[in-house]
Amino acid sequence: MSSDQHQCRADRMRVTPLSSRCADVVERAEHACFGISPFNGYFSTARIRELAAWGLARFERVDFFVPDMPSAFTLEALGYSPERAAWKARRQGQYTRNKAVTALRSLGVADASARVLGWAELESNAAFVRLHEDGLRRYDEDPGFRDVCREATGWVLAGKLAEGQAPEAEQVERAVRYFLAELPLFLDTPSIVGAGVSVFCYHRPPEVLRRLYAGELGWRPAAGQGFAVVVPAGPDSVRPPVVSR
Repeated sequence: MSSDQHQCRADRMRVTPLSSRCADVVERAEHACFGISPFNGYFSTARIRELAAWGLARFERVDFFVPDMPSAFTLEALGYSPERAAWKARRQGQYTRNKAVTALRSLGVADASARVLGWAELESNAAFVRLHEDGLRRYDEDPGFRDVCREATGWVLAGKLAEGQAPEAEQVERAVRYFLAELPLFLDTPSIVGAGVSVFCYHRPPEVLRRLYAGELGWRPAAGQGFAVVVPAGPDSVRPPVVSR
């Protein structure tokens, strides 16, 4: 795809940074990491390609993050056995990875497979392992941090249960490992991918992340970390939040 065609796609995306500092990271346009949830129907083949086209037009480097194996924790919380949850997470994760690789290749990215970060890549990444272990330790030791992680997890689970049904404490405790596996990408993607700055892109972040990037939680992401809500511009787009200053 030509640069003009990339720009056409880019013009149709609405980008809302979660803070003024996040806006600065977006403007630097060095690296974007797109979160692609394996079990979220929002991420169709066409949608993933649209995001890839926007990212390639706007940033020097683009990666996709697919939380494939961590999705098993959410499935366990929803009642699947550990074995069945792991099987479903692995199958759906591979399907999602394939869609991302196909999208990147269709846009001329030669090393498309290397641009998709799943658990196999991250568990051998020293920076990610350090951040993940720090999160697990803090979850055990810091009640305030633990409450924040559980809040974010409850928000995710509530979207997968029957309308009006709230997740039980045991479900949250099982599924929180999914959020803890994602958290390093919200805190310090630059150290994981070797970039100066990086913006994590997703279409609908939990309220916890808005508070995190607004500096309301007592702990902050790395200086080069940003977050932006990225959705198609048009009548069917997801309404973005107001930028937190």
